[in-house]
Amino acid sequence: MLYFVATPIGNLKDISHRAIEVLNQVDVIACEDTRKSMILLNHYGIKKRLISYHKNNEYNSAKGIVELLNSGKDVAVISDSGMPVISDPGSVLIEKLKENGLEYTIIPGANAGLSALVLSGFDASKFTFLGFLPEKNKVRNDILNSVKNYETTLIFYLSPHNVKKDLETMFTHLGAREVCLVGEITKIHEKKLFFNLAEIPEFEARGEYVLVVEGGKKRDEMSSLSISEQVEFYIQSGLTKKEALKQVAKENKIKNIYSILRQE
Repeated sequence: MLYFVATPIGNLKDISHRAIEVLNQVDVIACEDTRKSMILLNHYGIKKRLISYHKNNEYNSAKGIVELLNSGKDVAVISDSGMPVISDPGSVLIEKLKENGLEYTIIPGANAGLSALVLSGFDASKFTFLGFLPEKNKVRNDILNSVKNYETTLIFYLSPHNVKKDLETMFTHLGAREVCLVGEITKIHEKKLFFNLAEIPEFEARGEYVLVVEGGKKRDEMSSLSISEQVEFYIQSGLTKKEALKQVAKENKIKNIYSILRQE
């Protein structure tokens, strides 16, 4: 059996009894970073054979894990923190397991994105998880443009070396939205920073963050605004005047928006 095991995202006590049992029972533990995993494993006195399984060796390591399973070994997969596969290696391995008809299961546990969503107090009835934005500017811009009209709460992961660039880029594409920046989740110095993307505060970027962003304005709220007010709303949200006019015309199915604006 292959077990995907969730590990703590900060506080080492945030791990289930079942997860500890599984890690003690398996023959091999595949780790994203063996050095970081040893901190958790040593804390609970778990002594097992460790192998490396990370994004740079994911394909070759997945083949090796399949071979271990076919030889009768039980394997657990853990990431540095949180749930494997979610913005962490694992999806390639799942495809290999499915191709080979091998059994696998999940040992659930901590997740930074969901924890930050709860801490933010934003609407949690519907949300969109986007993880880390890609490094390439065009791909980053395309992703943000594709979700700028989503009404759901948005959840992003931010790395310390990109956090300020990400925030500025989000303001450009998403506009002046309320956000909650969460760091050090479950640790002693856990922090929640509430602000508007139009006014990014100064702070020292340390460690990875989760950014929770309020959803876009609902259509029923927009419909109560005049056409010119809707255009102004989108301009204030970061669109150019041309983009705002195009968006409002599309949403209201208007062929000649300029004539309506002249009438208003």
